[in-house]
Amino acid sequence: MSTVIDGSASVTINSGAVLGITSGTAVASTSGTSIDFTSIPSWVKRITVMFSEISTNGSSPLLVQIGDSGGIEATGYIGISSVISGSNTTSPAILTTGYYVRLMDSASTELLSGTMTINLISGTTWVSSHVCCQNIAGATPKTAHGAGTKTLSDVLDRIRITTFAGTATFDAGTINIMYEG
Repeated sequence: MSTVIDGSASVTINSGAVLGITSGTAVASTSGTSIDFTSIPSWVKRITVMFSEISTNGSSPLLVQIGDSGGIEATGYIGISSVISGSNTTSPAILTTGYYVRLMDSASTELLSGTMTINLISGTTWVSSHVCCQNIAGATPKTAHGAGTKTLSDVLDRIRITTFAGTATFDAGTINIMYEG
């Protein structure tokens, strides 16, 4: 361990920790039913999932799931998401199979852009929050927002972006992650 003093406070840094932000490799979300980011280092404390104009050929809710060396975990999430359009707010949706990002309203005409931040709160418990823009051709854009929590059985090392049913196919956009210690 080393201690850095900046004149007003000191910060202890564990040896082996990497400072700064590491970007994953952007993935075109134009095919397949899920997109996985694997080999996330054990020292990671925050992950940002970035969505740029993604869509699917279905209307199943978009999910982000996390996992460890045992694989992606698809149960035990506690979370909520809702949508704002002008002065209207939809009823919040609750799912336990992943961090719920947004219900895809219209196959192939909805484009979703935004970010989800997933933070290690302690041990193997992760909390998420997200804000996204849902843009449907010819309609007023909507804002999707929400939050959630999930405790893994081991150290997080992977993330999956998929849909609730796991059968809708991605057909547009780009997804990437950034992570930091």
